Amino acid sequence: MNDVKKYLDKEGGQVAVFDATNTTRERRETILNFAEQNGYKVFFVESVCEDPDVIETNIVQVKLGSPDYSDCNNDEAISDFLKRIECYQNTYEPLDEVSDRDLSFIKIMDVGRRYLVNHVLDHIQSKIVYYLMNIHITPRSIYLCRHGESDLNLKGRIGGDSGLSLRGKQFASSLGEFIQEQNIRDLKVWTSQMKRTIQTAEALKVPYEQWKILNEIDAGVCEEMMYEEIQKNYPAEFALRDQDKYRYRYPKGESYEDLVQRLEPAIMELERQENVLVICHQAVMRCLLAYFLDKTAEELPYLKCPLHTVLKLTPVAYGCKVESIFLNIEAVNTHREKPENVDISRPPEEALVTVPAHQ
Repeated sequence: MNDVKKYLDKEGGQVAVFDATNTTRERRETILNFAEQNGYKVFFVESVCEDPDVIETNIVQVKLGSPDYSDCNNDEAISDFLKRIECYQNTYEPLDEVSDRDLSFIKIMDVGRRYLVNHVLDHIQSKIVYYLMNIHITPRSIYLCRHGESDLNLKGRIGGDSGLSLRGKQFASSLGEFIQEQNIRDLKVWTSQMKRTIQTAEALKVPYEQWKILNEIDAGVCEEMMYEEIQKNYPAEFALRDQDKYRYRYPKGESYEDLVQRLEPAIMELERQENVLVICHQAVMRCLLAYFLDKTAEELPYLKCPLHTVLKLTPVAYGCKVESIFLNIEAVNTHREKPENVDISRPPEEALVTVPAHQ
């Protein structure tokens, strides 16, 4: 309890998760008393599986891949986990809509077949409920890729709404062939509302949905500028962005932090869906990738999402499997690493040292 208080008070945390600590009413009372004394809110999440088929599937698909059983063979792991279940059955006191009517909680039965939601108090708790009621464990894959190379990509200009270059059109055609070869069941295709993603999707010759929230990060006054021009016209802004790329907001534009908030509905919908191909943009793809790979705010803006490459994400227990497929169509590099010197007074050559080559 004291470690949680230290984390929330001194280390800047906003949410603390107690795992498997609410197993009895006495323990839940201890947690509630601690929270009340320290001004915290508590929301209980309980998952109950009674269906033998669900339990067996869970053991095979999830528990055998657990770090707890990394040194065990399958039979040993299954035997041990069944003993754990028996132990829980002997000691666990489940949440009850009568006895626990004053608690805030969600109870999930048999991995989402039924739910019991009780006494939801605020926006955060309602978002937790929405999230938990929409995720699923059906095997599926999420395909992420950027649009084909654009005319502005070739010129080293950021943002804008240009169409595809010749190589970008070749990639779009190649992407269509790749998706057809994958023979993906009930695939949904999403794009932004920008020309370069729409033109890429058109080559697939399948239905697709346009999402405005998937549009590229708004660079504000820097739209369609080269990095060299930003350094020349807004040297202080260029340095400030290098100092904190996640939180920096372009003048009259957006930050990565803003973009993460904007993308939340798309991320929640991805959790609900099965197989989806998202044709998007560099900053957008970074945010989606960071969510599924659990990357930090500092890592997110520097994730490498090259053009003409498809990332296949397959959610698995305790993580997400990633496969990178380059479709063998060359494209310009648009990835800029953080330079060593991020001081506002730095000379231009040090500010531009990591700018990728362009026309």
